[in-house]
Amino acid sequence: MTAAVTPRRIGLIIVGDEILSGRRQDKHFGKIVEMLATRGMQLSWAEFHSDDRAALTAAYRRSFATGDVVFSCGGIGGTPDDHTRQAVAAALGVEMALHPEAEEAIALRTAEMAAKGQGSADMSTPENQQRLQMGVFPVGCEVVPNPYNRIPGFFIQDHTFVPGFPVMAWPMLEWTLDTRYRDLQHITRHAEHSFLVFSMPESRITPTMVEIERRWPGVRAFSLPSVGESGAAPHIELGVKGDPEACAEALAFLRADVLRLGGQLAPPAR
Repeated sequence: MTAAVTPRRIGLIIVGDEILSGRRQDKHFGKIVEMLATRGMQLSWAEFHSDDRAALTAAYRRSFATGDVVFSCGGIGGTPDDHTRQAVAAALGVEMALHPEAEEAIALRTAEMAAKGQGSADMSTPENQQRLQMGVFPVGCEVVPNPYNRIPGFFIQDHTFVPGFPVMAWPMLEWTLDTRYRDLQHITRHAEHSFLVFSMPESRITPTMVEIERRWPGVRAFSLPSVGESGAAPHIELGVKGDPEACAEALAFLRADVLRLGGQLAPPAR
């Protein structure tokens, strides 16, 4: 009998004062959930953090200790309000240095821009020396290629660090998933089913949900109540998720118990 494979936990860290202040709306969370789902993977946790070096250092110290696969979006630029690279180095207790592959990529990008009449290709100029700061990474990391403008992110200890710009971050994360973590894709089968229930309080169906998780240990039951927003009738979205075969059995059990306890599967007539 083959032992069941336990999937790796995957975490997401989103960095940026602009997200927390509301100046920009986060787009990463939903997209990353989507790109994981297409690969048979799931997000286990997510955190939002400000551009505060001490707080970021503490957050990364915790995440490195988990052994999880972690994606971090934002804060890897070269301006004074970007602290991710330095916080990672501090969390790991390592020095920072210009990565040779990052230096090459930044120089190539600079030459391409100069060929278009934007700036100089001379990497000794103060402006280009500042650009090279974006390639100063914690010692021991590997670069993550950026197909949008060549300025790379970096990878170290199962953590991938990419810019906050979705047009750059998303292809960089997809490359990482398909290059570094292909062996984690589709290793477990997962199903999720739900239906709407009307005219029933959560308290009445809660014992059934507990019984489902007792009978089918690989299944989790969930309940998402709605009080009737936008004129809809109050209802509960009830469901199960987990192993496909067990979920099918648990779903039938849940639906039957809803009806037995007086719930309705359609909104009451008005």
